[in-house]
Amino acid sequence: METQTLILVFLSVCGTGIVLSLLTPASRLGGLLAWVGCVASVVLVWAGASALLTGKTFSQPLWALPGLGTLTLSLDRLSAVFVCVTGLVLFPASIFAGGQLNREAERRNGRAFSVMLLGLYGAIVLILAAGDVLLFLLAWEVMSILCYLLIVCGRDRENGQADAGYLLLAIGEAGTLAAVLGFLVLAVGAGSLDFGIIKSGATGLSAGARWAVFLLSFFGFGVKAGLVPVNFWVPGAYTAAPRAFVPALAGATLNLGLYGILRVNADLLPMTQAGPGLVVLVIGTLSALVGILYATTENDLKTMLAHSSIENAGITVAGFGAGMVFVAAGHPAPAAIAFVAGLYHLLNHSLYKTLLFCGAGAVETQAGTRDMDQLGGLIKWMPLTALPFLVGTMAIAALPPFNGFVSEWLTLQTMLRSAELSSTTAKVVFALCGAGLALTAALAMTCFVKAFAMSFLGMRRLDENQRVTEAKPGALAPMAILAVLCLAFGVLPTYVIPALDPALRPLAGASAAEALVPPFFASNPAHGTLPTAFVGEFRDLGAQVGQSALPGRGLVVLHRGGSENPVVFAMSTSYMLVVLVLLLLLTYAVIRLWLTRRRQLERRPRWDGGVRRLLPEMTYTATGFSNPVRVIFDAIFRPTTVGDTRETVAQHFRTAIRREKRRVHLVDKLVFQPVKSATLWFAGGLAAMHHGRINAYAAYALLALLVVLVIALL
Repeated sequence: METQTLILVFLSVCGTGIVLSLLTPASRLGGLLAWVGCVASVVLVWAGASALLTGKTFSQPLWALPGLGTLTLSLDRLSAVFVCVTGLVLFPASIFAGGQLNREAERRNGRAFSVMLLGLYGAIVLILAAGDVLLFLLAWEVMSILCYLLIVCGRDRENGQADAGYLLLAIGEAGTLAAVLGFLVLAVGAGSLDFGIIKSGATGLSAGARWAVFLLSFFGFGVKAGLVPVNFWVPGAYTAAPRAFVPALAGATLNLGLYGILRVNADLLPMTQAGPGLVVLVIGTLSALVGILYATTENDLKTMLAHSSIENAGITVAGFGAGMVFVAAGHPAPAAIAFVAGLYHLLNHSLYKTLLFCGAGAVETQAGTRDMDQLGGLIKWMPLTALPFLVGTMAIAALPPFNGFVSEWLTLQTMLRSAELSSTTAKVVFALCGAGLALTAALAMTCFVKAFAMSFLGMRRLDENQRVTEAKPGALAPMAILAVLCLAFGVLPTYVIPALDPALRPLAGASAAEALVPPFFASNPAHGTLPTAFVGEFRDLGAQVGQSALPGRGLVVLHRGGSENPVVFAMSTSYMLVVLVLLLLLTYAVIRLWLTRRRQLERRPRWDGGVRRLLPEMTYTATGFSNPVRVIFDAIFRPTTVGDTRETVAQHFRTAIRREKRRVHLVDKLVFQPVKSATLWFAGGLAAMHHGRINAYAAYALLALLVVLVIALL
């Protein structure tokens, strides 16, 4: 089936689902949404994979609009990657959303929710398949409005859902306006709104115009991606979003901002200057570091994951920025590695963040709270939820053999490739950003150890009257699917990288597959291009293991250097998985068959430090776990004390000091509060002028007249 036909089938399935949602009884809306979403997602993955792997791209004119041009539906290999990722995310997200709608408490607004969610699916794909500026912006506006409506659907003003939705809509419109201005500069230079013509005409833009387009588009689309300093809407919107919507919000819509950045600045605009790439790299690193710092100190599961989305978007953008710098400097191979690292991380983040938001929703549904200080011990009552949630936390913490490890490892290796650059400034920026990303990775480990341990391990801290049971199949099934995908995309990077390569080759000017996946398998046609001595050395190390049973180039990710340094870096998560399994089996065998074979198991009360009874409130909490990070980075957080209460006995003996601290976000403190203060100061001056004495007004007029006369005489 042709790719354009599959896209039309997808849109038809979504449209049919919208009509059926209006006609179906409320009790069956959950099942309908799940089935329609799953069918649409399968068609979407089929369309994206067909365009990406077989090259079946298309460009189909739709309607001609007088004075504006022709609306065009187009799908190239770059947009096909995002279409595939969207389909992979929306499949489990639809199952989860359907399961949430089956609950009695969610049925009140279920019909409107189902209609808007399916409409959002269609808008997302139209953005990715738009071949001209007008269709792109129309679909973008529909997407923004539907995101707002889905957040405030069944809004509870006391919980701030309406305020979070308004903020998302307002800042989103500001970002859209900036992107529109950037598109206008491109369109005026090319004389057309068509992306293909714009790309051809962008080479004639002046350096100043290119910088203007870059800044407008990067920060305009950076709003949707949640980049510093326009990320302040993300925690509130993600936290306020309904449980049924937040997996799709985090896993699919955030990618649209990253798509806009990549499409405009790496595809439409020629990458001839290193400056824009360095800005992208620095902003991406700052976003990653700031995002994970706030995530580590957050105790609300959804809010923590929202800050983590900022971190992961920053890592992705840092990869894109490094690729842009390498292209501008004339180093295509490192550019291909950087772009594939960024796009790989985008894919990985979509998978494990959707998994973790589904898990957070399941925990909130079953336990009645998301506060990790009140959770604990949930693994005893929710073991089937705990296992995929553990996979998600290990993946996002970049532990092998899961998918997050591969993309973050490639990103850090990309930072080290700055040695090939000639610019000292660029080398220093790469070194600092590499250190920042390494610190981010370490803090992510701390953050998600806390997330799993304080929620699922230890003693139960919930109220004894709160009954906790295992999550429903509507939550467990999508989590299981995503956990399997996290493992699969982690242990098979040598298949994922060649799949992403066709989309990135036109941007980088080189092949990421050739740079990272040597054809060690003798069955591969390119095997003969490798030096015989090189192949022989790696044959002894097992690089050809699996060639008799598996297709492809091999199971080793390796970047080759020169004759003096033939291997720059190498790793294989496929072999890591085998080794880890063997180590676990060996450990089990040693313990069960040797150490405890003739010993009888005895169960005794756990040691509790001599305390007669260990109470839940005496155990380690999420606040206590993250307090060292809060203390070390206090210069960044800088909380404000808003209350100081001192309790005494007989007015002399102090028993307690209670301080309430309010934390102002770093971006708000450094960017928006100074702007707000300056605006209020200026407005106050104008107000004083408008409410002064009549004599002062006469003096102002006389002074203005004198100034005009002096200027005229000169």
